[in-house]
Amino acid sequence: MNALSPPDAEALYASLVEQLRGWLAQQAAAPTLVGIYAGGAWLAERLHTELALPTPLGVISSTYHRDDFATRGLHPNGNRTTLPFDVNGRAILLVDDVLYTGRTTRAAINELYDFGRPARVDLAVLVDRGGRELPICAQLCAGRVELAPERMLELRRADAATPRFEFLESDSR
Repeated sequence: MNALSPPDAEALYASLVEQLRGWLAQQAAAPTLVGIYAGGAWLAERLHTELALPTPLGVISSTYHRDDFATRGLHPNGNRTTLPFDVNGRAILLVDDVLYTGRTTRAAINELYDFGRPARVDLAVLVDRGGRELPICAQLCAGRVELAPERMLELRRADAATPRFEFLESDSR
């Protein structure tokens, strides 16, 4: 799809839920969802609730492992990693809203390994926008979108009380 307007996040979410149900049915045990701050954390929270997964939910910050830390600085809202389980030997499904260069995913994986050695790590995203700079791919992806490199696609909650999502497209910072 070409992003003349931002993609329909709710339609993509519905597609991702169906993909995830099929994928989970093929797994020996339910993986533990870990959302990447911020859009991925919201997405993982909603997926975890809707799918009634028996494993705990985690959230992870990529802040301290980013390779652009010197130019971006410390994220002002101080997101912190919360993994209320032992990472060692666990199947982890990282969840993020948009996959672009792969650098955020790499940083999140580095942070995850600071807590232990998982049995495996898979990735689920709402949107893959291409432009990879690292060999990272998503096992589950609801859609693909083409954007100019100077454009940015960001998942937002439509409203704090309602777990509906919308994408905001803007010029990158």
